[in-house]
Amino acid sequence: MNLVVNGDAESGPGGTAEPVNSVPGWSIEEGAPALIRYDLGGGYPTPSDPGPPQRGSRFFGGGNSPRTALVQDIELPGRRAVDAGKVRFTATGWLGGYAGQQDGARLSVEFRDGKGTPVALAVLGPVTAGERGNRTGFVKRTARAAVPPGARTARVLLVFTRTSGTSNDGYADGISLTLTAAGGPA
Repeated sequence: MNLVVNGDAESGPGGTAEPVNSVPGWSIEEGAPALIRYDLGGGYPTPSDPGPPQRGSRFFGGGNSPRTALVQDIELPGRRAVDAGKVRFTATGWLGGYAGQQDGARLSVEFRDGKGTPVALAVLGPVTAGERGNRTGFVKRTARAAVPPGARTARVLLVFTRTSGTSNDGYADGISLTLTAAGGPA
C-alpha cells in the first residue's frame, strides 16, 4: 500500500499550469506548485509522452517559482518489525521535464527516529534532459533498501527546480513509498 497521500496529483485544485495554494496531503514549503492535466497541451506532457503507464489525469509541476517544495510526514507502521530490521522500503517517482531544458524534480525520503533525528536518506532525481532523450516526459526512478531500526517517520520531499525560463518545468507523477516485511506487506 502506498503511504504517500495524493502522490499522483489527482486531488485538489488546479488542472491548468497556474500555481495553486494548497495540495491535499502535502504541505507547501516553498513556491507554488501546479497540478496540470495531461490534456492541457501547450508543450506540457501529454498522455502519449513517456510517463507512468497507469497515469491519472494530472501530474505535479513546479509552477512559476524558481524552487517549489512539497513535503509529507508519514508515520511508519510496524515498529517491532522495523526495529528488528525486517522491513524494506521502496520509493518510486516518475520525474521529468520539458524538452531540452534542465528544469527538474527531485524526490527524497528521509527516515527519522522518535526524536525527529534523520537516520537514513534516499534521493531520486532529478532526471536530466539527456536522460529523457531531450523529450518532454517522465522517467521512472526507484530506490529500495532496509528501513533503519528505530525509524518512526518518513519525510517525503518533492522539490522542483527551474534552471531557465519563467515556468518551472520540473514534473513529477506516481510518487509512492511502500513497505514490505520478510513475509509480505508490513
